[in-house]
Amino acid sequence: MNRSQSNTSGGRTSRSRLTLADITVIDNALLKRAIGAMAFGNAMEWFDFGVYSYIAVTLGKVFFPSSSPSAQLLATFGTFAAAFVVRPIGGMVFGPLGDRIGRQRVLAATMIMMAIGTFSIGLIPSYESIGILAPILLLVARLVQGFSTGGEYGGAATFIAEFSTDRRRGFAGSFLEFGTLAGYILGAGTVAVLTELLSQHAMLSWGWRVPFFIAGPLGLVGLYIRLRLEETPAFKKEAEAREASDNAHPTQTFLKRFEHEWKALLQCVGLVLIFNVTDYMALSYLPSYLSTTLHFNESYGLFLVLIVMVLMMPVTLYAGHLSDKIGRKPVMMFGCAGLLFLSVPALMLVRTGAPLPVFAGMLILGTLLSTFTGVMPSSLPALFPTRIRYGALAIGFNVSVSLFGGTTPLVAAWLVERTGDLMMPAYYLMGAALIGIVSVLAMQETARKPLRGSGPCVASDEEALRLTRGTVEHIRFESGRASGVRKRA
Repeated sequence: MNRSQSNTSGGRTSRSRLTLADITVIDNALLKRAIGAMAFGNAMEWFDFGVYSYIAVTLGKVFFPSSSPSAQLLATFGTFAAAFVVRPIGGMVFGPLGDRIGRQRVLAATMIMMAIGTFSIGLIPSYESIGILAPILLLVARLVQGFSTGGEYGGAATFIAEFSTDRRRGFAGSFLEFGTLAGYILGAGTVAVLTELLSQHAMLSWGWRVPFFIAGPLGLVGLYIRLRLEETPAFKKEAEAREASDNAHPTQTFLKRFEHEWKALLQCVGLVLIFNVTDYMALSYLPSYLSTTLHFNESYGLFLVLIVMVLMMPVTLYAGHLSDKIGRKPVMMFGCAGLLFLSVPALMLVRTGAPLPVFAGMLILGTLLSTFTGVMPSSLPALFPTRIRYGALAIGFNVSVSLFGGTTPLVAAWLVERTGDLMMPAYYLMGAALIGIVSVLAMQETARKPLRGSGPCVASDEEALRLTRGTVEHIRFESGRASGVRKRA
């Protein structure tokens, strides 16, 4: 067992025994490379995954011929949701593997699999050409996407968290979702431009394939960047500890590895629920809601969500920075409370159909979403110790996304069609907000603290020396206080 493990408990190092050997000094150049690689890779992943939802109306016409636009949209989002069914399986495979062989290699594998799955969609013939085989092949490609994505977010969040300093982990982690938004913007922008420039016939004939073909070269670029990364300091120490304890290849069963982390797993599921329900409602469902349910021009909704996402990017970074200053919980609680009280007014603005009110309603939801996108990448990895962090986060994250996040567009569309109540998306968000409030209240504050199972991570040798000097002063104070008690006695 190495010194950083023997002197830590739940990520909190005992100050009475803190030495320089317990402290990790983060190389700033490596940190920037890690953040850049994860943000860029995540952007590529979510360009691939997001394009599907932005072009859902067109895909419905290509793969699911029907006289009812709502039925086409439901079928398309059903295939969209199917990918989320296999995400937990991907998390169960890639997550524990990342804890075993390293985060970097697994993240490279998820990158190339996602690119292959997305590129393949662009090659599938239409329903008119090969009949029922077309939607079957689409489903297979979506399952490949979902399986690979099961290892993406948990690994990327873990990688940045383990490379970051304790004081700025929130800000560093927010760049992960900055990359996600960049991917969404690239996907939405590509679809919006194609929709605007091409005729409906050209879009249905070949235009819809273009965004999927872009995935190939982008995936290769992301793979190259990730292959050049070093492994995280926390994983290196954990691997050295396993080697030193002759347990380099643990034989624990799947359930045994997580038997003491069920509370943390449940907290993870609750936090991810509010995060992803808001995400998929605001960025994936609403553009289709505008075009299919409210009968707006298809490119209109895409253009508005594109502007909202651009504005969300700096807000996401600020939310991460703010969480380093005042804590993760206050920032997330603000977002949950905002959704509880503002979801109905926001959707009422969207339903007016007037450009400014529609934009205002979508911006309200986007701003509230930023409180989660900016804080979740640093909050979720802190729930688990290093030895199971990737696996536990991948499983908890993807179980929640599969049950609640990825199904959001499908459930929202179904609720609107069955009830005829156009406010159903707002009620859905309010229900998620209540679960989010409970989850945030249950979690411990982790801002400016070491990750569980690790010693402090600092930005410089000087900061490390200050920590050890603080330890010496603490020992002298405690020793003097004990001596004074003995004298008085």
